[in-house]
This record gives sequence, structure tokens and C-alpha cells, in this order.
Amino acid sequence: MREYDALCLKAIPDYDAERIRGLRERYRLSQTVLASLLNTSASAVRQWEQGDKHPSGPSQKLLNLLERKGLDALI
Repeated sequence: MREYDALCLKAIPDYDAERIRGLRERYRLSQTVLASLLNTSASAVRQWEQGDKHPSGPSQKLLNLLERKGLDALI
């Protein structure tokens, strides 16, 4: 049953700089506030938006949750 459940999960999309910036602007969040919601540093969010780095697993999952369910899901 666990294998079946795992097969039903949709893959988490990659989040590039524009997609992250778009999410942040949609909810009118500063980089610092978004970082706080994702439990990461503001410099990490800045580097994501500049394209220097990409979010890892947990941050990617939280970004996906924010995109699908909205800000209330993270608060």
C-alpha cells in the first residue's frame, strides 16, 4: 500500500528565480518574510532569486505548498 501511495504523489516542480520571485510578489512578501516562512535565511532567498542557487527538498516542498494552497497553509 505504501508503494501505491508513493506512486500517486505528484512530482514537485523545480523552482527557478522567476517563479520564486513571482510567488513572493503575488503574496506581497519581502525576502526576509518569505525566508522566515520557509525557515531559511534571507540570503538564501536572495540567491534563489538571483539564480545563484536553487531551493533544496524541504524548501521546494514548502514553496510548492505555498503555490498550491496559499499563504494560510504556511502560517
